[in-house]
Amino acid sequence: MTHYRERLVVPARWWMLLVGLAASVWLVYELPFGPSVSLPSAGAVLVLGAAALLAYGRLAIVVDDDGVSVGRARLPLTAVGPAEALTGEDARAARGPGLDRRAYVAIRGYVPGVVRIGVDDTADPTPYWLVSTRRPERLVAELEAARQTTTGR
Repeated sequence: MTHYRERLVVPARWWMLLVGLAASVWLVYELPFGPSVSLPSAGAVLVLGAAALLAYGRLAIVVDDDGVSVGRARLPLTAVGPAEALTGEDARAARGPGLDRRAYVAIRGYVPGVVRIGVDDTADPTPYWLVSTRRPERLVAELEAARQTTTGR
């Protein structure tokens, strides 16, 4: 059963910037070459840009009975350690100078909050996961509830 699901889609302003970029490309090519060049060029920019934005905003965070998944990475609940919600200056420090280079990182710059999920597995060299989330406190609560269910079995 899924306890938590979040998809980190890109903000709407990024889509507006893409439309503006495609319009700019159309304008640059429309004047000297006409619509036979400007429309395919603007369309290509729009299609490629949309594919890039959709791929970048595809990152999903899921907590279920078996563990936590972030993108394609999966951590079983038996290996989930303590989780900590970070916002503001603490989140900035965790993403920057406080980041351990061995950590699994799934951060998005347009999402202000992060959660540090400890990895409680001696065979895994990864000390923790650092994951962007729009609802850090809720993700931590769901992780802790899932961990309690696992340890209670």
